[in-house]
Amino acid sequence: MKWITRERPKIDRIACPWLIRRFIDPAAEFFFVSDKEVIPQAKELDAIPFDVPGVEYTHYEDRCTFDYLLQKHALTDPALHVLAPIVRGADTDTHALAPQAAGLWAISAGLAFNIRNDHELLERGMLLYDALYSWARYLQQEKHTQSPTERLLLEVLHTYQQSAEKRRTPAWVSELKELIQDQIDTNLSLSLTDLSDSLAVNPAYVSRVFSRYFDNLSFGEYIRKLRIEKAVQLLETTSYTLSEIAYLTGFSDQSHFTRIFKKLMNQNPSEYRKKRQKGKADAKG
Repeated sequence: MKWITRERPKIDRIACPWLIRRFIDPAAEFFFVSDKEVIPQAKELDAIPFDVPGVEYTHYEDRCTFDYLLQKHALTDPALHVLAPIVRGADTDTHALAPQAAGLWAISAGLAFNIRNDHELLERGMLLYDALYSWARYLQQEKHTQSPTERLLLEVLHTYQQSAEKRRTPAWVSELKELIQDQIDTNLSLSLTDLSDSLAVNPAYVSRVFSRYFDNLSFGEYIRKLRIEKAVQLLETTSYTLSEIAYLTGFSDQSHFTRIFKKLMNQNPSEYRKKRQKGKADAKG
């Protein structure tokens, strides 16, 4: 099979070819072209386009193309499903999904910076994902620190870090809260990386400690919580349709909005609105 995607791959467009060659079609051939040439060249080459909007093999909601390949081809290898959130976290800048996601992004970005030929980049990336797969399958429980002395030194370090962090909340935490609150109404695709850059704080570090200062929630969970709070306000004070509220609160569509709302509020938004309206009517009566 022939596959085609956008040029200058980094995460998903390296991870997907690796997955295809290793688990779907060992003889697969890949083409990298400019954005506008993907669909025309796909038709000319009789190739399958992937990781571009409007095609089958692409992102869906919060899932990336790697996730879709796993689902489409019914790949059940547990190690692949360990890799999935790592790839997704690196590809979507949601590094809280897996502790390895920030590292995968850093290594992939560095490879793309150093290697300008996309096919050479793919071959180097194949080695990277082979290594990551071996770790996921055989080495997850393996620790780098094996000797008693190394473990003791790490315990001392971790104890010091924990006690130091308990003593004070970093200044960037309150600044980040303000930034998120300021942008939640206008920016429907908030990025922790962009916000961290605004604060001049390492995004990988912010991702790792985010939940400690934000209600024990990951960045994605915290943003969804704020959007649901905004949706509740709109349900109570406006006559907007559910589709309009979904759009205004940054969800991909009404179905996505309803699913997240029900998960957090234990009822559908339409049910919530009806109960609130009934409660107001009973109070007036």
